Amino acid sequence: MDALCFLNPLSGESFYARYYAEELARFTPRFPSDAVPLIKQLMASSKAQHRMMGPFLCLVFSAGPTGTLADLRGALTNAETRLLPGFRASPYWEPEAWDWFLTARPELARVLEALAASDFPTFRREVLGDLVEQRAAELRQRLAGVDVIAEQERLLGHRLEEDITIDLLHFSKPHGIKVIGQRFLTHRTYSDALIIRNAAHEILHPPFDATHPSILAALEVLRRDPLLPRIVADHDPAFGYTTLEGLFDEDTAEALEQLITERLGVAVPARERWRKADDGMHVLAAGLYGLLKADGFERTGGVIQEWLGKAAHEGRLGSASLHASAAGVLGLPSEQLWVPPAPK
Repeated sequence: MDALCFLNPLSGESFYARYYAEELARFTPRFPSDAVPLIKQLMASSKAQHRMMGPFLCLVFSAGPTGTLADLRGALTNAETRLLPGFRASPYWEPEAWDWFLTARPELARVLEALAASDFPTFRREVLGDLVEQRAAELRQRLAGVDVIAEQERLLGHRLEEDITIDLLHFSKPHGIKVIGQRFLTHRTYSDALIIRNAAHEILHPPFDATHPSILAALEVLRRDPLLPRIVADHDPAFGYTTLEGLFDEDTAEALEQLITERLGVAVPARERWRKADDGMHVLAAGLYGLLKADGFERTGGVIQEWLGKAAHEGRLGSASLHASAAGVLGLPSEQLWVPPAPK
């Protein structure tokens, strides 16, 4: 998984490379130069599909074995048998996404071959030593008494598996990445509180059945909002969430996560969080959170999918109600909930 995430900074994009200047300076001289244009090509084509390359590749490959670089190469070669069944059975299945993956397979195979030729596994061990093992031991002790799953079940309204798997990575900044199953990827240096927040957030995805009539009805209301489609169109696409459906999924999870982490005592204050995160684009999350708090949803629990359908039916997801809720959470006038980023 670290190998897949390292493709982002290897592409040269400043959004990722800024976190790994030292590692890139050490690794790039040993990396075949003809592989870099292939990574750039993969990055561009994934963006055209409104997908973040590294996180998406981690998602697909999580349908198969991911312990070694050799595992990845074997799974890619035999993707139809090793990856397709698990990916198709997951909530993330999209035929278009799989088609892109197969189209990108030749270039991706050459990139993984280049990582093997430059001995990325040894390079990673040189960079990390035993830091991951040390951090894992610390986290096991800290997380032993934290029951994130129970809180999530209360708000989702359905049972989850008992365990969460956390992969500690080095090259994953700035993302937390949910993959197939109750598994997510996070950076090894993130604080205990942040990793608990990651766990509280990532396992919520997807927070609802995107094909359910109540969710489709809610989406129709949100599409008529004068602000939300503009945020989707005009925000920095490096943050992801380039469709309204994707933003709705993410911001519902963020609103629920905020309720959970407040109960667990590890929350960032809602106003501070959403005024800063991703250039302030998560207005929908703030609005949903405010409405959920007004209903005491964090105390009563419930089925979030049913709550969203009811809120849409009652007009509470309409712009007047939603914007007023977001304004109260963010401490901003309703007409100033989001400012588009300055052109670069």
